[in-house]
This record gives sequence, C-alpha cells and structure tokens, in this order.
Amino acid sequence: MSPALPEGDVAPDDGRLPASALEGADERAFGVYLHVPFCTVRCGYCDFNTYTATELGGGASQHAYADTALREIALAASVLPPRPVQTVFVGGGTPTVLSVPDLSRMLGGVRDAWGLADDVEVTTEANPDSVTPESLAALADAGFTRVSFGMQSAVPHVLATLDRTHDPRRIPDVVRWARDAGLAVSLDLIYGTPGESLDDWRTSVESALATGVDHVSAYALVVEAGTRMAVQVRRGELELPDGDDQAAKYELADDLFEAAGLGWYEVSNWARTPADACRHNLSYWRGDDWWGIGPGAHSHVGGVRWWNVKHPRAYADRLDRGLSPAAGRETVTGDGALLERLMLGVRLAGGLSLDALPEDARPSVAGLVADGLVDGREAIQGRRIVLTRRGRLLADAVVRTLAG
Repeated sequence: MSPALPEGDVAPDDGRLPASALEGADERAFGVYLHVPFCTVRCGYCDFNTYTATELGGGASQHAYADTALREIALAASVLPPRPVQTVFVGGGTPTVLSVPDLSRMLGGVRDAWGLADDVEVTTEANPDSVTPESLAALADAGFTRVSFGMQSAVPHVLATLDRTHDPRRIPDVVRWARDAGLAVSLDLIYGTPGESLDDWRTSVESALATGVDHVSAYALVVEAGTRMAVQVRRGELELPDGDDQAAKYELADDLFEAAGLGWYEVSNWARTPADACRHNLSYWRGDDWWGIGPGAHSHVGGVRWWNVKHPRAYADRLDRGLSPAAGRETVTGDGALLERLMLGVRLAGGLSLDALPEDARPSVAGLVADGLVDGREAIQGRRIVLTRRGRLLADAVVRTLAG
C-alpha cells in the first residue's frame, strides 16, 4: 500500500499555475519525471505507487498508458511555455514492462512539448529480468542515455526475502548489454534486509563494483506500514536489523566504493566522476523545477508543489475528461522552504552555504563540528556545511539541530 497523498490546497482543474511560479522560469533548470505505475510482481517491501495487472483488475490498461501520459504532457505544455528539458527520468514501478515504442512515444511527447537540451540526460529504471540486448539498443536509439538497474543484492536468500525475481548472475550481462548499446549504467542496492549478514552485504557491493559501473546507489531498507514485509515483521516472521548494523553496512560500502574510485556526491549515491552523477536526482536536491507525469507523481515549479491522484484509473479518467490529474498543491514559503533547503542541501557533498542559514542558527554549527558531524575545515575556510561520514549517518539529526 503506497502512502497517502499529502494534504494541500485544491488544485485548479485546468492545471494553471500562479504567475509567481512562472516568473524567472527560463533561468531555472527544468526536468521531467515520467511515472510508470506497473510491475509484474509487487515486492514485499515496496510502498511505491505501483500495481500489478491483478491489482488493477479490468481498468487502466498498460497498453493504453502511453497515450494517457501523453495527454498530461499536452496539458503541461499548455501551462508551461517551451523551455529546454535538461533531464528526463522514467521511474516506477518497472518502466521496462512497457514496450520500447511506448517509452519512445512518451519521450517524444516531452521533446515536442518543450524541446530537449543538447546534452539532455534521459534515464529509465529497469529490472534486470525485464531487458534484452535488443531492447536496450532500441532504448538508446530512441534517445535514452542512461539506465538504472534494480540490483538490490547479489545474494539469493536476500533477494528472496525482498521478493525480487531476477537471477543475480544476470547482473554482469545486463550491464554489458547496456554499455554495448552506449548507455551509462547505474546499479541500485539495498542494505539492511532481514537476515542479511555483513558478509552478504560485502558480496553485493563487491559484485556491483566488479561490473565496472560508474554509478551506484545504496539505500537502507525502510519497512513502511501497510507493506507485506511490515506484516511479516509484526508477526515475528522477520527480524529487522538494528541501527548499528545499518551503520556498519553503510561504512563498509563507503570504504569499498572509495577504494574502487567512486566518491559520494549525495548521502546514498556514489559516482566515479561528477559527470557520472545522476543529474535528474541532483535537480531534486537543488530545488530545480520539474513536472511529474503519471498517477501519484509530484511536481515543483517556482516554489509551487503539486501531486496527482494516485490510482491509474482515476488518473486516466480525469485526463479523459480534459481535467488536470492534480489532487492538491501547496506553495512552499517561509519556514517550510528553509527546512526543505536544509534537508536537501546538507545531503550533497558540496554542502550548504552558511549564508543559507538564519543568523540565529549559525552558532549551532560549532557544536556539530565538535560532535564530528560537520567538517570543521569546510565550515571555517569554505563557510559551508559539509557532512563528515558520521554526519551522513546522522543527517536527520544535523537538520534538526540547524532548524532549531
């Protein structure tokens, strides 16, 4: 069960934005997120807004989805004037359950609506068992530049606990196929699965690095209420690791990534060079503009944030009737805007300027340096808040301290 949508103001049926959100838009980076809400199997830990064919019943056909998404793109184009799209990210769900022609048409809709920057980054997520050499080559031909594979683990019993269906021995193959097609490749890993030992985690990290990829994401497993795994934990069928276990796994991964030449650029992301970082995700952390297409997708333009209705049938119905699929929106200002900037900015390796803090919050930085959470040299010489590795493990605590 995916989480409930936030509460907010009523969004207008025509999708229009206040004039203030469009002021200076040409000077801000702009990206597009395309949500594909379909999976062949729903993983027990997943609380994303995704559905299997059984869950959807007779509505919201996968075959019609590209046309539905194109209708929202057309609506978005009527709201936002043309401006080059720097990044496109197709996420889910499993985007590659759609055909390459459908994914290509969706990307073409973005191109027709706003235009693509000459150096546009176009990423799709994919499960390792949902691609072939031919489909990856076709994606590259369609204009995709990057693929992010949900590897999660290299250890069969860990994958089984996560309800992942792919064979871990397939990972080197899909990485090679993608590279042969000319695509940049990222691997996503999850640590802290019930029953995963430190040696299991080392195996997963080393297996990912053995493929030679230039980007890896590693996320701590969070078991959300309403998921099948949450029920298993509550019944005592699975035991979650403690915080010390997750911290040890993060530190091990950071050591191994660094030894392999990958540096952290965001708390959960490592890249070989700055050019290998995921530019689309960086746009979120930097507070750029983006339009999220699809059921449950979130958008942000000029300080205005909104979110779509969640169910694919409700989403399609609103667009069929010529209405915006937005369920609600809010304008982020004042303390809310400051807290958001703190939460996102401190997660980046480049840190956050001390000047971004209110005057009364700046004295707290000295305590964070003394506690080993913030780099002292960067704070003094660079006047920036840059997390130490210990600070990365306690990033939420740093934000709470800075926010007062």
